Amino acid sequence: MEVTVQDNESLEGALKRFRRQCQRSGLMAEVRRRSHYVKPSEQRRLAVEKAKRKQAKRAANRR
Repeated sequence: MEVTVQDNESLEGALKRFRRQCQRSGLMAEVRRRSHYVKPSEQRRLAVEKAKRKQAKRAANRR
């Protein structure tokens, strides 16, 4: 990621743009996800749990 500071832009503004770009690209989420190894079986279990929570949330919203 690269952000060039404009002539009339403050450093804080450029930093804010950089953070926004990182968030939109999913860079920080990827770094967090790769911070430690997760076994494939654990990944599947977590995915199933996430799907169950999502389904329960959708069911609650329909009521």
